[in-house]
Amino acid sequence: MKTSLQLKMSQQLTMTPQLQQAIRLLQLSTLDLQQEIQSALDSNPLLEVEEEVLPEKPDLPSDNTDYDRNAQQEAAEAQTEESPELNWEERIPENLAVDSNWDDIYQHTPTSASAPGPDDDYNFENQTVTGDDLYDHLMWQLNLTPMSERDQIIARAILDSVEPSGLLSSTLEDIHSGLVDDLSHDGDPLEMDEMVAVLHRLQQFEPAGVCARTLSECLTIQLQQFPEGTPLVREAVQLVNEHTALLVSKDYQQIMRKMRIKEDQLRDTLLLIQQTNPRPGSVIASGDSEYVIPDVVVTKDQERQRWRVELNPEIAPRLRVNSDYASMIRRADNSADNTYIKDNLQEAKWFIKSLQSRNETLLKVATQIVEHQKGFLEFGEEAMKPLVLHDIAEAVEMHESTISRVTTQKYMHTPRGVFELKYFFSSHVSTNSGGECSSTAIRALIRKLVDAENTRKPLSDSKIANLLKDQGINVARRTIAKYREAMGIPPSNERKSLV
Repeated sequence: MKTSLQLKMSQQLTMTPQLQQAIRLLQLSTLDLQQEIQSALDSNPLLEVEEEVLPEKPDLPSDNTDYDRNAQQEAAEAQTEESPELNWEERIPENLAVDSNWDDIYQHTPTSASAPGPDDDYNFENQTVTGDDLYDHLMWQLNLTPMSERDQIIARAILDSVEPSGLLSSTLEDIHSGLVDDLSHDGDPLEMDEMVAVLHRLQQFEPAGVCARTLSECLTIQLQQFPEGTPLVREAVQLVNEHTALLVSKDYQQIMRKMRIKEDQLRDTLLLIQQTNPRPGSVIASGDSEYVIPDVVVTKDQERQRWRVELNPEIAPRLRVNSDYASMIRRADNSADNTYIKDNLQEAKWFIKSLQSRNETLLKVATQIVEHQKGFLEFGEEAMKPLVLHDIAEAVEMHESTISRVTTQKYMHTPRGVFELKYFFSSHVSTNSGGECSSTAIRALIRKLVDAENTRKPLSDSKIANLLKDQGINVARRTIAKYREAMGIPPSNERKSLV
């Protein structure tokens, strides 16, 4: 074989940088999009945010000098009355009562330290969320509790083994074996009685039930903190300590026979136990709060009886090209500065066009979703229709991959709540009448049947399948079990209850 030169013509699809940018912006969530816009504003001087123009106030008539002077005087007096800091000295009486308070006389306006101004960087989340976990909360209480240095070391070792649920992850014997070498000196060995005494002191901390070794001990601690004279507390403590296995299996007949109590007493005892928390550490919130910003807002026009779909105007600012920088471009100038402005101008136009394309595509897809799911907006989950990406792709004449990008991490605010766009897509199940029912509607029907069941004789999966079959929906028992587990509904033997 010898080397040679050949000319070959072919056609292929390539993604331009503009198309790549449009696709990347399309799949970004709201928070990521805001960061991308801010990054573009910082790097491109030809991009700027359109500022809202406030309507100008009408000028006062100037043909009457006396009118102008009187109006100015009235405005100054009104400003003096509205601004307490201008005449606060005149409002303080000469003689004050002995028990008077400064705030009763002088109503000060909040300063920047007490209330945020319009230009302050005020973070409401930092004012409401502490971010402390259970360990920090318990250590804070330990530091306020008077203890000897020896007991402090024991208490810290016990708190190190507290799980996020509030129970101990290690036995007291294991903790004792880890401290016995360090604290046993000068003929004073570390005894288990000291460990138990410190543990009992830690079990008085908040939330009630922490530092318990077992679930029974956790519930007992909480029951013992009920007000004195609360009926059936002794029976509740006996039940959680001596008959835990029967309580878990809900064998109420055996419980009544062994405790020698009647059914109404057992019912009241179970109500008392339900007021406790088996995971006391869960009441201490940890981590940062997460917020969802809807991309689309859906409202109903009551006059026209139609649903209105609009983009959330607060998710992204309106951008434009800086006209001052754009006017500095010269066509015949090939200098570095002129080339820099030209390149940034082109990038700014591409970025603005990509944002417009993203908004148009998102609005089209959201409108079609609302058009398909009017029944859900009107009547709830039971009226949800089956919907797949292919249905929306055909309606808006786009590819399914584009619809998938649009519906990922995008949220819709409706009168029924905030939902991700992917929530409205679900598979279908055939009905006896030849129609289709969505899996979301089937889940809602299962939830409705379980909520209305008799807790003494809860519905089994086979019974739920038969009830749905009576409504014309053919669903297998295994499918019912799968949907029930996905919704966090326990099986029928665990749902049995007297209350």
